[in-house]
Amino acid sequence: QVQLVESGGGLVQAGGSLRLSCVVSGSIVNVDAMGWYRQAPGKQRVKVGTIPTRGDAKYEDSGEGRLTISRDSDKNKVYLQMSSLKPEDTGVYYCYAYVYSRPTYRWSDYWGSGTQVTVSS
Repeated sequence: QVQLVESGGGLVQAGGSLRLSCVVSGSIVNVDAMGWYRQAPGKQRVKVGTIPTRGDAKYEDSGEGRLTISRDSDKNKVYLQMSSLKPEDTGVYYCYAYVYSRPTYRWSDYWGSGTQVTVSS
């Protein structure tokens, strides 16, 4: 089994910052891309961006540069630094990883259960 566990969400005032963290664990052989998705209230889940094992993150929605994805590949961790937060950033943030795992020895997509981020005005 592969588990993704997010942390770092919470309630923050507009203009504040949060750093989300996610660690991948379990029957991992290798981890390729990692990243983050967001689901705002009443809306579909959308990709924030992904980051390869080595290299720069690619963003679908960087919040005009306010969201930054980084990772520690040695520790199978991925981070989302969120700054100058706005009420529209409110939502559940899901960690994502593309993992090669036992016992199937196949590449599969995995998501965490999500962490709530609420930005008050």
